[in-house]
Amino acid sequence: MDALNAAEILAALGHESRLAIFRLLVEAGPEGINASAIGEQLSIPNATLSFHLSHLSRVGLIKGERESRFIHYSAEYETMDELIAFLTHNCCQGKACLPKTAACDTVAKRRTKKPESQE
Repeated sequence: MDALNAAEILAALGHESRLAIFRLLVEAGPEGINASAIGEQLSIPNATLSFHLSHLSRVGLIKGERESRFIHYSAEYETMDELIAFLTHNCCQGKACLPKTAACDTVAKRRTKKPESQE
């Protein structure tokens, strides 16, 4: 990720409604949630919601997939992980100084986890 891309993503998240949408989708997990449910849960009118969803999609933070008449949205965890990695690259000259970031599951950590039945 380069600085321009990171700045665009951070600018998208700099709006209260877009940040709320993104956090809701992160919490929803990989299965995501449909647009109407997002609007209902966050009390965002459809036209405004559509604008914000489009902006988040354009910067690569979310993706939408059509399911019959509805569009189902989910967070792009890889983009989120790349942004966090960009922001924390060489932090504190390589010393472990970010315990909350280290404790978060990143895409790489999720990919290496075995299903609970195999552990």
